[in-house]
Amino acid sequence: MKSAHINVALPPHSDGVNVCLAELLQYKNQAVRWLAPAKSIWSQLNGHHQSRHKGRGMNFSEVRPYQAGDDIRSIDWRVTARTGKTHTKLFTEEREQPIMLFIDISASMQFGSQLMLKSVQAAHFSSLLSWLAIDEQDRIGAVIYNGINTIECKPTARQRGPLHIINALISAQQDALKALEHSNNDGFSTALKRLHYLCPKGSEIIVISDFYPLKSTDKRRLSQLRQHNRIQFVQIYDPLEQGQTQFRGYEHVTDNQQSAWLDFSAKKTRDSLSAQYQHHQNFITEMATSLAIPLHTLSAAQPLLQQLGAHTQGIR
Repeated sequence: MKSAHINVALPPHSDGVNVCLAELLQYKNQAVRWLAPAKSIWSQLNGHHQSRHKGRGMNFSEVRPYQAGDDIRSIDWRVTARTGKTHTKLFTEEREQPIMLFIDISASMQFGSQLMLKSVQAAHFSSLLSWLAIDEQDRIGAVIYNGINTIECKPTARQRGPLHIINALISAQQDALKALEHSNNDGFSTALKRLHYLCPKGSEIIVISDFYPLKSTDKRRLSQLRQHNRIQFVQIYDPLEQGQTQFRGYEHVTDNQQSAWLDFSAKKTRDSLSAQYQHHQNFITEMATSLAIPLHTLSAAQPLLQQLGAHTQGIR
């Protein structure tokens, strides 16, 4: 559910609830316009985007003693002359690698108290990352879970990759809004299983969610994925979940399972929300730390590009 308390302008073509083509296509141009901060974001999410393999490439890495079979064109003659022993230059080879997005837009993501639904912010960030992947000449794929279905987009190069993901997100968001009462958080684990099967080894995996459907039992699957891939968590949150709101009064709220009237003028109500959020945050942080998975956060109460522009060293 999204309230009407909006203090900042929505991104172009966005109503904060639905997702449309024009709304997500804008990030194709933003990927170029925001190249400097975006590259720092990408380096955080993508481990500087360099292969662990050493080979002949453009980026110098190190010098080591010559070994049989080394390319003689890579001999460092200055170090060789200085030490009296033949040394070889090594280079970091950049290779195309699959980028896999796991995008959760299930029931808990269909919430926003100020600007947009968390699911909409997830779609915006997914679009930006998709266009950045293409800019880096990588293949981009996704597994989208909307609480009802799991949509699979195999890793694809060039513009077909982002366009496939964008169209799938539009359709998945429409279905999620229509069937909120039938959403099933148990499907989150099944979606992770599909990601495991679909994801090529050596992929960069970015999980975009509020992580409310995440369970302790999912740790085993994430650990398996972590063995052959690099994983990043990007948590989408809403300020109201933290007890932060300017609204003072009663409001009827529901999670499609329970409903109640809450008095937001009472500090006790806001503190209770904050405590529940912190409990959830401790769970996510512990899970991420134990698996050595970096955890980043993005707010649904502020336009994506404003957040990235304000934090040029990467997402918070």
